[in-house]
Amino acid sequence: MKKAHRAYLAFSLLLGLLVFGFSTPRSHPPEPKLPERNKSTAAELTPEQAFDLMMEVLTHKRCVNCHPSDDYPRQGEDSHIHNFGVQRGPDNHGVAALQCQTCHQSENNNHAGVPGAPEWSLAPRKMAWQGLTRVEIARSMLNPDNNGGRTLEETVHHLTEHELVLWAWEPGVDANGTPREKPPVPKAEYIKAVKTWAAGGAPIPEE
Repeated sequence: MKKAHRAYLAFSLLLGLLVFGFSTPRSHPPEPKLPERNKSTAAELTPEQAFDLMMEVLTHKRCVNCHPSDDYPRQGEDSHIHNFGVQRGPDNHGVAALQCQTCHQSENNNHAGVPGAPEWSLAPRKMAWQGLTRVEIARSMLNPDNNGGRTLEETVHHLTEHELVLWAWEPGVDANGTPREKPPVPKAEYIKAVKTWAAGGAPIPEE
C-alpha cells in the first residue's frame, strides 16, 4: 500500500513538472530603468519644489529632442540628429519631400518603430531648449516673445493637455522593438506639479 502511495506521489510530481515546470511566459523587452527620485507627491510640494519636479520632465530627452537649438530635430535615447537629413523647414514641419507627417502620423507605429502624435512638429526656433539651464528654459517658456504670445494659463494648458506633450508618457517602441524611455516623473504627478507651480505664482529660482 505504501509503495502504491509513493508511486502515486511521484507520478503527481512528474505531471506537475510537465505542466508547470517547463512552461515559460513570453518575454518582452524590459522598460528602461529610471533613476531614483524624491518620493514626495506633487500635491505635497511647494511651488519651488513643484518647479524642480516639472523640470525633471521638461529637460528630459522626450521634450528636448523636439526643442533643438538649431534646425535639426533630435531622436533616440542619445539625442542624435534625425536620420535622413530631416530639417526644420519654414513652418517647423520639415522641408519639401521630408515633411514630418510623411512618417509621423497621429499615433505611434509600433510595427515600424516610428513615433506619432497629433500635430507632430518641431517647436519654433524661439522655443529652443537644447543647451539651456532649467532657469533659462522657464524664463523662455514664460516670455510671450518666445512662447507664441501665451499667457501663464495658456502655457499651463499647453504643458498639461496638449497631446504632443503628453505623448512623452506613451512613446512607443523604437525600430528594434525596445520601449522608449519615459520621463522620470509619472504623468499625473507632472501635471499636478505644473499646476502647483503656476498657482503659486510660477516662481523661477535664481541661477
